[in-house]
Amino acid sequence: MHYLSGNTVPRAAGTTTGLLAPTARDTQALYFQRCTWCGTAVYHRLLCPVCRGSDLRTERSAGTGTVRHSTVVNRNSPAARNVSLVEMSEGFVVRGRVMGPPIGIHGGDRVRLSMAKDPVRGEPVFQLVDEPYGAWN
Repeated sequence: MHYLSGNTVPRAAGTTTGLLAPTARDTQALYFQRCTWCGTAVYHRLLCPVCRGSDLRTERSAGTGTVRHSTVVNRNSPAARNVSLVEMSEGFVVRGRVMGPPIGIHGGDRVRLSMAKDPVRGEPVFQLVDEPYGAWN
């Protein structure tokens, strides 16, 4: 059993990881954590991967990023879909899906957030900002 001493001060709400904090948020926004000690941006973590600090504050992402890696997956799905790693402008990397032809999404493509959660898989859904390059004309 854990007893609190009389000289401890409880932390203010909202200063630690926002993943567990029951606050009203925009459901169509992407939220991430930033370490208050070293400033590292992380997505859905309990500890900072750089300094191992646990004091993470929740911030709202601007929703823009760049595809770092994309692959086409054919299993557990009636049709081919892509799974992409997107590096967001704030500095964290998130796994999600980019709308469009699965074969037409490449590393370096700029994307923006379309939906914060896919209703089936629960991953963020992005759309291309620029049209993908076609064949050489």
